[in-house]
Amino acid sequence: MEWINKSKILIVGLGLMGGSYAKALKRMGYHILAIDAKEESISYALEHGIIDEGAAFPEEALISQADTIIFALYPTLICDWIKENQKFFKSGIRITDVTGIKTAIVYDIQSVLREDVEFIAAHPMAGREVYGVENADDRMFRNANYIVVPTEKNTEEAIRWCEGLGRILGFWKVAVLSPEEHDEMIGYLSQLTHCIAVCLMTSNDNPHLSEYTGDSFRDLTRIARINENMWTELFFMNKEALLKSMDGFIDELCELRDEIRREDAEAIKEKMRLSTKRRALFDKNNS
Repeated sequence: MEWINKSKILIVGLGLMGGSYAKALKRMGYHILAIDAKEESISYALEHGIIDEGAAFPEEALISQADTIIFALYPTLICDWIKENQKFFKSGIRITDVTGIKTAIVYDIQSVLREDVEFIAAHPMAGREVYGVENADDRMFRNANYIVVPTEKNTEEAIRWCEGLGRILGFWKVAVLSPEEHDEMIGYLSQLTHCIAVCLMTSNDNPHLSEYTGDSFRDLTRIARINENMWTELFFMNKEALLKSMDGFIDELCELRDEIRREDAEAIKEKMRLSTKRRALFDKNNS
């Protein structure tokens, strides 16, 4: 497999996810290069051995060394970065990303990319409620899912290469979805759940909730500590899929509300039985 070769990997965007990729790949013996707009992030990563070389601007000497480039930028920034700097890319290089939205960016990137460079999208389904390279931790990839998101422009070799990246990073399961399938799933599994967590925290202004809560509220709102800039961008870029998921959830919640209002015990129990059955299947598939 290509990933046995200890090549040089450039990570563009050295936050939590970029830093965690760097930690995992450096531990595997790769030479890690990084570019981030924040000088302090580069300095921290160098001082703590997370990367081997870095710069706070797109440096030709750094980019031209890379055998692989991984983009850990906000999705709206990637295409412009590539347009401005792909003249420095090695011929034949493969590049990938970590962004949580695909349809709005993948086709644009592929349309501006040099013919001798291949972009194969990916989405690591992992994260933490903290930010910055100082919180990087590649252990979060264990027991997590990794999605490869090809288009018809991608070669079978690149798809296998990207799957291999997910495996060496330590992800538990590697799946393949089209950009459209990915965004529909993410609208439900990730974006809707963040919307629910935010609304749970904003629908009650009691400052003493932590004094009374149990595990259920704590677990449901774990992801409510949120990067407002990134997630607003993600919501807008996947608006149609997210709104569809929100409408479905609102319909179910309103139905349950009405069943409680009219004290329809059998309807409520049936909904709970269905919920229990689906959760059991979910647990079985994740065991």
